[in-house]
Amino acid sequence: MTERPPHGSARPGGRTARTRAAVLAAAYEELDRESFATLTLDRLAQRSGVHVSTIRRRWRTVDGVIVDLLAERSAALPTPDTGDFRRDLEELARAIGDFNNALRNRNVIQGLLVAAAHDPRVEEIVRDAFVRRTEEVTQIVTRAIERGEVPEDTDAREVIAAMAAPIYYRVLILRGFVDERLAYTAVEAAYRAARAGVFVRKA
Repeated sequence: MTERPPHGSARPGGRTARTRAAVLAAAYEELDRESFATLTLDRLAQRSGVHVSTIRRRWRTVDGVIVDLLAERSAALPTPDTGDFRRDLEELARAIGDFNNALRNRNVIQGLLVAAAHDPRVEEIVRDAFVRRTEEVTQIVTRAIERGEVPEDTDAREVIAAMAAPIYYRVLILRGFVDERLAYTAVEAAYRAARAGVFVRKA
């Protein structure tokens, strides 16, 4: 499937880039104080200094702005490469935890999930964003396979899913925060299972 560019995206530089940066910054600032449900195009226009008609033309809806914001924030997250499988998982878990412990990031994710339940277009874009990010961090497992730390036929996506699942259960279902204990147990469970061959693909 061909990936669609986020609403409002454009080549870097110039007025288009400045407009996008101003609107996304305004959305991020608003989400630090209020929930996704209270965000409106008029409020984004007031905070960003960009006319509401311009925002509506580029992104159409608040959902479009937030989808673009998610793409921007996700792209900023690094993929650990320490040379050690367990340490890479630890750094990834901390990064996921830190991201979701920030109120506005939680508002972005939770708001988009609500929007996705009612809009197939948003659902597809959100799913693609998470799939793309998962594929990026599977490099952690691929490198561990190359170093002989886990079995050769280990399913990298399943390892990442197993590590991340308890974290997102805490954040999205229980509406709680990610603490050091949760990050530790999520990493240890996935690490030991991967080492033991639990995630090896069956013939």
